[in-house]
Amino acid sequence: MTYRYRETVRDELLRHGVIPSGDTPPELIHGFINDLYVYEIRTLRRRLKDGAVAMKDYARQVEMLRNRYPVLSLPVRFWIAPE
Repeated sequence: MTYRYRETVRDELLRHGVIPSGDTPPELIHGFINDLYVYEIRTLRRRLKDGAVAMKDYARQVEMLRNRYPVLSLPVRFWIAPE
């Protein structure tokens, strides 16, 4: 099957270093991007526990991190451009 990703989705994926080919399933890429997000949120939490991030700044940094991954809030079925 060939996938044609929406331009906005491709732009967001590129921000994370992901360049899907036409035969790359969107579910696979979603899983990869989600894993990146989970890694970053766990790293941030670890930095909070280690004292490298102040509690008063933690919520703001979580929000900033979440804002770097808007493509995860879009259901995968909308990643593909309509025929």
